[in-house]
Amino acid sequence: MEGLGHLAAALAGLAGPWQLAYALGATLAGILIGLLPGLSATLGVALFTTLTIKMAPTDAILVLVCVYVGAIYGGSRTAILLNIPGTAANAAACLDGHMLARKGQAGRAMGIATTGSVAGSLFGVLCLAMFTPLLAETALRFGAFEFFWLGMVGVMLSGTLTGSEPLKGWLMGLLGIFTATIGLDPIHAHPRFTFGENALTGGIALIPALVGAFGFAEVLTVMSQPRRAAVRASVDSVLPRLADLARYWRTMLRSGFIGVSMGVLPGVGEDMAAWSSYAAARRASREKEQFGQGSVEGLIAAETGDNAAIPGALIPALALGIPGSAPAAVLMAAMIIHGAQPGPMLMTTQPQFVYTVVGITIVATLAILVYGLVLVRPLLRVLAVPREIIMPIIFVLCVLGAWSIAQRLFDVWVMLGTGLVCFLLRRQGYPVAPFVLGLVLGEIVDKSLRRGLVLSDGSLLPFFTRPISAVLALLVALMLLSQVPFVRRWWARQRVRRGAAV
Repeated sequence: MEGLGHLAAALAGLAGPWQLAYALGATLAGILIGLLPGLSATLGVALFTTLTIKMAPTDAILVLVCVYVGAIYGGSRTAILLNIPGTAANAAACLDGHMLARKGQAGRAMGIATTGSVAGSLFGVLCLAMFTPLLAETALRFGAFEFFWLGMVGVMLSGTLTGSEPLKGWLMGLLGIFTATIGLDPIHAHPRFTFGENALTGGIALIPALVGAFGFAEVLTVMSQPRRAAVRASVDSVLPRLADLARYWRTMLRSGFIGVSMGVLPGVGEDMAAWSSYAAARRASREKEQFGQGSVEGLIAAETGDNAAIPGALIPALALGIPGSAPAAVLMAAMIIHGAQPGPMLMTTQPQFVYTVVGITIVATLAILVYGLVLVRPLLRVLAVPREIIMPIIFVLCVLGAWSIAQRLFDVWVMLGTGLVCFLLRRQGYPVAPFVLGLVLGEIVDKSLRRGLVLSDGSLLPFFTRPISAVLALLVALMLLSQVPFVRRWWARQRVRRGAAV
């Protein structure tokens, strides 16, 4: 009952005219970012973090969550009409959404995508409200030893599930952790990796680095690719059909559960949630042959899964201080900037804040419902804007965003340098998401390791002998072993033998 009171107070605080205007404007901006191929939800959240730095904390978080939700939803438009996912999370929607559009059912496909997105987001919000307090209560048992391994699990997991080469993901995660250690150490204020440069003693600022990794790097990536001609498509009615909702409610429920589960896993993200939901729907469907040929069930599964992952990614961010996705990592950094400290103590020190985030996510979900049913055709006109106009605007926002945090030219150079390095690494197949997660978790890993060693008088034994630490350390070891070629071949042989026995 106390939680319901907090939620009611949060919704009442979000019902003001300015708050509603912020929500509608930010969601529209997020949809436009999602519509444009090459841009991402992480880029949108990072840019708007810099633009909202002077706003009231609740209003700033409202804007950022609405941009996050809007961007993931907006990418389904280009996936359906152009067969080009607006964001990585919408790649699975291309398979059936575009086929429906080619059959003259583009409006129906977008109505289905809207229905799935709203249903997935609301299911995720319910889980966010229910499980965040429970997880935070459990996490109160964690100490420095457990938080060290929890951070390492997040980095290892994101490397394993991002891209086809886990080693590259792990290297990017460790690069992020290394970058976070530059500057004065948190215990003795001894300079590390500063090479005598005074500008580096303050460390690498998180927001300029994130803006570079997902802003400037995106600009360079998009401009280095050949131009894609826009495809004109007619749009029929976008109102969802009640028959579709009644027929596929089990698919939406299953995909919502999978989406939240994928969102909770650190660094996995919305794209993995969409593909996992799509694969599960195909396995359970009685119409498997329709998947990839214009299946309503496949489209609704993909869009429900990726939107359910958004609140799912916020659960570990709020309860543990471990973000579940790259956009959630930037959002968590913004929360810290605005005075909230995500982690186990949040429910003790600021319980209202958790329910404020729940209320904000509900408002963002209602906003995408409004735009999804009302502004389909006007929103699609943004696709006609040449990238030669869009990308310079994004670049200017990146520069202004990096400068606005502390008015230091050094931060602009950090943004440019990080963006260039991430652009070059992406061209070699290195994923950026583990780098971002490592950058955010680097401070937690560093402080926890140092504090643990101080508490144990320099002994490493408590990192392996305490019960929770031992379980997390074993999990890290299993993730490492699972990618050893010999172990992978042995496991593949065991699966073949079990299949033959059956």
